Amino acid sequence: MKLPVERENFQITPGAAPVSLGGLLAVLVFGAVCLGFHWFGRDGWVPLLDSANLALHEAGHPLVGIFSARATVYGGTLFQLVFPLAAAWHFRRTGNPVGLAAALVWLGENLFNIARYMADARVQELPLVGSGDHDWTEIFSRWGILHLDGRIASLTRGCGLLLTAGAVLWLYRRWRADSQGGLAQPTKKISPRDRNARSRP
Repeated sequence: MKLPVERENFQITPGAAPVSLGGLLAVLVFGAVCLGFHWFGRDGWVPLLDSANLALHEAGHPLVGIFSARATVYGGTLFQLVFPLAAAWHFRRTGNPVGLAAALVWLGENLFNIARYMADARVQELPLVGSGDHDWTEIFSRWGILHLDGRIASLTRGCGLLLTAGAVLWLYRRWRADSQGGLAQPTKKISPRDRNARSRP
């Protein structure tokens, strides 16, 4: 027995593309791979994806530094967040739910990456690119919360997990709604006057 699903609750834009099973499985595998590398991998590094994230991170420092030397240290993390968010916004605007979910998983994976960097603020065991200072040591020291690096990292990691799982769950519900009959047309409200007029012989 199939349970009714209100399709409009999961629609991102009018005329959004339906979710195929292949698209759902692709995003599910993408999310599982990201989680697997971060939770079970020795280095918590997703090949190719984290190389791209690192390139964005390193590009963010000098580009943000053009506008403010003091803000340079924030540029790396900012770029790691801005690009997935921009991709998510694009896919939402164009009505591509699979692309939107994948972009949100990418954002969640970046949060795992950022959390790993945060947790290293005091111990500084991670290898750094270039000869610069540790971003999060500098940031947390400015804020006077360096001693909370582990807690903040855990919170950031939890947000990444919720975002990744939420994106996959949302896409699954969209796929389920699509597979049960397409768009649900909203019910048009009928005024009492129209109802009385229709009931007359």
